[in-house]
Amino acid sequence: MTKTKTAKNNPPQTGLRKVGLRRYMKKYWPLYAMMVLPVIYFIVFKYLPMFGNILAFRRYRPGMSPWGEEWAGLRYFKLFMRDPMFWSAFKNTLVLSLLNLLVNFFLPILFAILLNEVRAKRFKKFVQTISYMPRFISTVVVITILGELLSPSSGLVNLFLKNAFGIEPIYFMNEPGWFRIIYILTDSWQFTGWTAIIYLAAITGISSDLFEAAEIDGAGRLQQIMYVTIPSIMPTIMVMLIMNVGRMLTLGFEKVLLMYTPNNASVSDILDTLVYRTGLANQNYSYATAIGLFTGVIGVILVTGANALSRKVTGESVY
Repeated sequence: MTKTKTAKNNPPQTGLRKVGLRRYMKKYWPLYAMMVLPVIYFIVFKYLPMFGNILAFRRYRPGMSPWGEEWAGLRYFKLFMRDPMFWSAFKNTLVLSLLNLLVNFFLPILFAILLNEVRAKRFKKFVQTISYMPRFISTVVVITILGELLSPSSGLVNLFLKNAFGIEPIYFMNEPGWFRIIYILTDSWQFTGWTAIIYLAAITGISSDLFEAAEIDGAGRLQQIMYVTIPSIMPTIMVMLIMNVGRMLTLGFEKVLLMYTPNNASVSDILDTLVYRTGLANQNYSYATAIGLFTGVIGVILVTGANALSRKVTGESVY
């Protein structure tokens, strides 16, 4: 009898959970509805294509089975490991990525800190607006404008150099020595202001009490930046560093392809352009898939290593 009364007074936990779940979903269903399209996007364009990596181990013939005709094992991996063009593209990718990381990782941090120090609000908003607007310009348009500015016959840069210093026209877009410089500078122009928004948001979240305490202790503006601002946004910096390290081998394919010429191929041929030429142009899909899979594995290793190093050095990590 006692057990029956207890059961009536205390409904099963499963029933309570179901009621709580229904209430929760009734309250927050619009948020989950908004997630439907992003989830579908990631499933269709990020996860389903991963099954195509099977082609790295199978021989694919155009017009036949999309999963390949016969098992090839590690044949395509051995082929590109012995291919000089692969190692040349790998070196170009690594060099360009490292140079781009050294310049364009620290530049947005510096820009955000300096912009945060500006006291004139209207000027600050104006600078912030014009700095992130290039992010919305198409890469094709950027390279087209660049080609016109750097044209050896009618470009403003060459005309200025000739009239001011008597320097003969330079074909910037065709010279191997200028390719990496132009790539990095265009990245700086396009993405510095946009990336700085993340750091500005992190700086805004710093308690004003910390700055007031530092000022009472006699710290100047530079000392406040060194001992308050930078340490406070270090978690954000480390997360951004880990993400950038993970993308080291996947540079902006579109920009490189648009800037690519036979003359600058010695420095502009990267892994992505090699995969494009091998897979789409020459229709050797299995070989291109093997290179792409190798690049992805290296990216995972880099992210894992950077995450472990960050956790050990600073105590901050993504996971």
